[in-house]
Amino acid sequence: MTPAREHPSVGMERVRLVPALSAATAELAAAGVASPRVDAELLAAHVLGIGRGRLVLTDTIRAGELDRFRVLVARRARREPLQHLLGTAAFRHRELAVGPGVFVPRPETELLAGWGIARTAPGATVVDLCSGTGAIALSVADEARPGRVVAVERSAEAQTYLRRNAAGSPVVEVVDGDVTDPGLLPELTGAVDVLLCNPPYVPLGTAVPPEVAEHDPAEAVFGGADGLSVIRPVVALAARLLRPGGALGIEHDDVHGDAVPALLRADGRFTEVTAHRDLAGRPRFTTAERGPGDVADCTP
Repeated sequence: MTPAREHPSVGMERVRLVPALSAATAELAAAGVASPRVDAELLAAHVLGIGRGRLVLTDTIRAGELDRFRVLVARRARREPLQHLLGTAAFRHRELAVGPGVFVPRPETELLAGWGIARTAPGATVVDLCSGTGAIALSVADEARPGRVVAVERSAEAQTYLRRNAAGSPVVEVVDGDVTDPGLLPELTGAVDVLLCNPPYVPLGTAVPPEVAEHDPAEAVFGGADGLSVIRPVVALAARLLRPGGALGIEHDDVHGDAVPALLRADGRFTEVTAHRDLAGRPRFTTAERGPGDVADCTP
């Protein structure tokens, strides 16, 4: 017997989009998702293959697309990160590939990236430590005119996304390295103009959302008991790598508004130590300049 073929119209019939969005929004809100309407709209636009702004011009959705939309909404309701479902995360002017195994870049890190971009002179050498997806490194490469951007990442899983995002960039190079290694990048001792770092900095035991606890790699989130276990060696590494007058920017937890500036001042090799707040008024990153002095004294 010849198997019955599915009628070509199956899954092609159209249903109203607005009720589907309303139902998805209610489902996501009930699950505790912080921005249920926005997430529902982004998932619908993803399924439809259009920009979110075009949803207002779209009255209907095919039944097959609705099925896929409902599956994605159910996964989001289980607190799977929106960016994992979309396969990308927006960061400044970029859409970055993301997924399991790499930290999803956050909007607040755009402030640190913007600070670094403003301080990157044409031809400068820039280092991005704990690069992850390459969000900071690629933003600097795109929006400034550096001569070289070195993106350092130790996680093999994260490097997969980093290399994918950096593919085709003429100035970004990926280095497999551990930022707690005092001998990292010996060839750049005293030669770096701008050093930026978004390290793991959440103190162990801090409550975090399910999207973070269950999906972001713990090694990219938590920075030891006080959240400073990676930042401390980064301060020493930056002192060795930066040229005198070079710029340093480190993102940190909002509980570190005093601790990170204190670490930089206590090191003794930095000047112009400045604490910065995010748009919500929370301590977010600290900057400094490498003071004068022989960088050879910092070589391990």
